[in-house]
Amino acid sequence: MSKAFTKESDGDDDDRDLADAATTPDGFTNYITPAGHKRLNDELARLWHVDRPKLVDTIAWAASNGDRSENGDYIYGKRKLREIDRRIRFLSKRLDSAVVVDNAGKAHERVYFGATVTVADASGGERTVSIVGVDELDPARGGVSWISPIATALLKAPTRNTLMSTPSLSSASFR
Repeated sequence: MSKAFTKESDGDDDDRDLADAATTPDGFTNYITPAGHKRLNDELARLWHVDRPKLVDTIAWAASNGDRSENGDYIYGKRKLREIDRRIRFLSKRLDSAVVVDNAGKAHERVYFGATVTVADASGGERTVSIVGVDELDPARGGVSWISPIATALLKAPTRNTLMSTPSLSSASFR
C-alpha cells in the first residue's frame, strides 16, 4: 500500500512522551515546596476553568461554520485543545505524585529542602540558589532541583560552613 493513503497521527503519540516526562528518576520522591504546589494548582485551574472552556466555545463556533477540512479556526482550535488537554494530564499526574515539604519557619542547623543558600566559589564569586522540586526548576532565578549535583552536595551540610566537593563545585563556602 502506498504511504499516500495512510492516515497520519493526530498527535496521540505524545501521551508516551508525557508519561516519560511525568516521571521522577527511579528511587526519588517528587518533593515540591508549598509555593510550587500552589503555582501548579493555579495553572491547572486556569487551564481547566478558563482557557479550555473558551477554546471549546471557539471550536464549536468554527465547527458550525461548515466545512471543517478547510476551516483554520477549527483545525488550529483542535490542535490547541489537544495541547491544553495534554498539559492538564501532565499537571494532574505531577500533583498526584507530589509530596509537599514545608520547612518554612523552622530553625535549621543544616541545609534542607526549600532552603535558599548563598554559594561562594574559590574566586570569590557568589550566587544564591534555592533547593526546590524538579517541577519548580528555574535556573535563571536560582532554583535548582534537589536531585541536582549542587543541591546534593549542599543538602544536610552544616550552615555557615565551607564545603569541599566535586571538581564542578570546586570549593564552596555558603551561608
